[in-house]
This record gives sequence, C-alpha cells and structure tokens, in this order.
Amino acid sequence: MASFQDAKRIVVKVGSSTLTYETGMINIRRVEKLVKVLADLRNSGKEIVLVSSGAVAVGVGKLGLKERPHDTPSKQAAAAVGQCELMYLYDKLFAEYNHNVAQILLTRDIVEVEKRTENVVNTFNRLLEMGVIPVVNENDTVAVEEIEFGDNDTLSAIVATLVGADALILMSDIDGLYTANPHENPNATLIRRVETIDDSILSIAGGAGSNRGTGGMITKIHAAQIACSKGIDMAIIQGENPDLLYDLMEGKEVGTHFIGGNTK
Repeated sequence: MASFQDAKRIVVKVGSSTLTYETGMINIRRVEKLVKVLADLRNSGKEIVLVSSGAVAVGVGKLGLKERPHDTPSKQAAAAVGQCELMYLYDKLFAEYNHNVAQILLTRDIVEVEKRTENVVNTFNRLLEMGVIPVVNENDTVAVEEIEFGDNDTLSAIVATLVGADALILMSDIDGLYTANPHENPNATLIRRVETIDDSILSIAGGAGSNRGTGGMITKIHAAQIACSKGIDMAIIQGENPDLLYDLMEGKEVGTHFIGGNTK
C-alpha cells in the first residue's frame, strides 16, 4: 500500500487512556469527536472496525471504585458494567450520524479453533457488507489467562488479519515510536517510518502507558509484527486529536508508520 490514502478497510484501536479521564470516567468530548470522524470516514467509503478498550476503566468509574481492581472477579464485574456503558455511548453517538454499530466480544480461542475463526470472519464480513461498524473488545467478563489476548493492541492486530484490513491504526497517549522514552529523555525523537521491525526497534520499545490501560509501546510493536507480517500497514498516532485520522487518510506524515510486509 502506497499510503493510508489507499486503505479501504481500516481497523482503528483506541485505548482506555484516550477514552477516559484520570478519574476513569468517560471523556465525553473526545469520544464524541472520535465518533464524528469515524462516521465521516465511513461516509467517504471507508470500512471501519473499531477496537475499543475502556470497559474495565469505565466500570471502575461508574462503580465509584478508588482504583482498578486487582482480583479477577472484580475486574470481570467492572468490565460487565463498563461494557454496557461503552456500547450505549457508541450506539447513541453513531446513530446521530445514521450509522449502526455491532458489539463483538472476543477471546483468544477464536483464533485457535478453526470453526470459530471461520464464524467470526463470516460475521465481520457480513456486518461490513451491511455498512455496520463493528465495535470490538476482549470479552473481559469471561476471559481468564488461558483464553485472553492480554491487551487490545494485540487484539486489534489479530482482528486486522481476520478481516483482511488494509491498515491498522493505534490511537495512543503518545505521538508514535520514539528513539527513547520521551517522558524521561528530552532528546528523544519521533521515528516517522519503520521499514523493518528488528532488534533495535524492539530494544527501544518499553514502558507502560497510563494506569488506566494494560499495554505500552512494546505491545504496539508486537501488534505491528503481527499486522506487518500479513502485509498490513500500521500507524501509531496521538489519540487526543481524532482529526489526525483525516491527516493520515490524506497522506500526511502523522505518527509512526510501520510498512506492511517488512518484519524480521
């Protein structure tokens, strides 16, 4: 793919830190802007799959918990409450632009059992044919270690391969991949283009994001390995400004661009 301008089927992943405030409550203004941009891209003819984190974080906020739970039953309970809130919000906001959404909750066993994989792929394809925007998350309510993806960066890359996406876009709380951690090193510079994911790229990817998420830069690099190995271009962009999606689709230099088909 020459650029993201050429992408027709796009998977967009948005993290908890983008969707919520430090309180864990929904950042309504940002979610509204994200939905508006995605709806507009859909109007332009793009097929959109949204991988959305945030169920546990939103559940924590709605339940009035002081911090993210550490035990599995409490995390699953928070996810059950939060997922309802997330889907209600997405359904309401996308409907304002005359778009339908569908909820798809996945666990890792869908890629380990051939028949389940086939069923998921068929569902995605039919929804996209119908013009629906699938909203995907890990099924945190029932997922345990044996069947969990662990983070939505990995999930989004797997979804991108399942649906045969042209591009994967990770919206994060950082502008892209830097030569060092920019929070610690003021001399760190943004890497605009990654042709090959080699040991040097892996070595500079480190450090977790906010305490509302589960990933960090290393999970995003692993996602790039999965996507690029299937010829899918991937970008990491700043999630605070959803308008950057327009810039990316117009061929402008935004974030870090990982070139599909170039993994080591």
